[in-house]
Amino acid sequence: MMLARAHMPRTSTLVVTAVIGIPLLALSILALSTQPKLFILSLLNGLTLAALYFLVASGFTLVFGLMRNVNLAHGSLYLMGAYVGYSVGETTGSWLLAVAAGFLFAALAGLLLQVFVLRHMDGQDLRQTMVTIGISIVLADIFLWIWGGDTYQFDPPEWTQFPVPLPIINAYPGYRLLVLLAAVAVGLVLWLFLNRTHIGMMIRAGVDDKRMLSASGVNVQRIFALTFAIGAGLAGAAGVIGGTALSIAPGEDTRYLLASLIVVIVGGMGSISGAAVGALLIGIAETMGMAYAPTYGVVFTFVIMVVVLAFRPQGLMGKKA
Repeated sequence: MMLARAHMPRTSTLVVTAVIGIPLLALSILALSTQPKLFILSLLNGLTLAALYFLVASGFTLVFGLMRNVNLAHGSLYLMGAYVGYSVGETTGSWLLAVAAGFLFAALAGLLLQVFVLRHMDGQDLRQTMVTIGISIVLADIFLWIWGGDTYQFDPPEWTQFPVPLPIINAYPGYRLLVLLAAVAVGLVLWLFLNRTHIGMMIRAGVDDKRMLSASGVNVQRIFALTFAIGAGLAGAAGVIGGTALSIAPGEDTRYLLASLIVVIVGGMGSISGAAVGALLIGIAETMGMAYAPTYGVVFTFVIMVVVLAFRPQGLMGKKA
């Protein structure tokens, strides 16, 4: 009986992989044989969009997936980092300072949110949901009041503005490939932080049994506040990076919150590797859908989520509670 149960998660993962992977492989081969340039360009755009989704969702998976804090203002932290970073970048002329300002300002806002709001609603998912939705609405109006309804965009640093020669499509913007490398680096650092450091082990232990960890002399609230600040800071830094690759405008907070939710659900709550897999699936599905079926492009991401939830409710890389 125990052996059969052990094989069930593996079987469900294989089923999901087959249901999603086989049609995608068949369609990819067809698209590559008929329109290779469009396919490769869409694939690269999907990878860079997935990298941006991962940068936002990695912070969200720390807060929502690992700490079980329902923070639906996470998209607002992304937009806050983008707007603050834009203002700092325009004032100083430094893109790196803009990224640092976006990270620090969003991290501070996340820290205040955790200490003064979410800490007092621990385990009350409905209250956390309603309060953070209200905060996100208030923040959206504040952003509109300060920065208006215009669309902004960062100019990439000069050292990132170089074309990368590639076959078939001739060249691809270097900045977008650097975003992909940055996402890989952030993912590795987060994985090492959670699995190979003393603080990371305390975070995971606190999620499993907060009272036992507190009884051992560890300040659990301080550890959780630090984790929340890191997750919020990652969203803020992603706002500057995303505002450089795409744009900054009202409504982007909702878009990236929804993307983060889908990525965490598909990949598995609390799993950094799951967030990476989920971001890849959602980013590539979104860009391929917009390229080949623009009318129904957004549907593909929800189809992936439905298939995963049907066969593996805990997500591709998640564990059962």
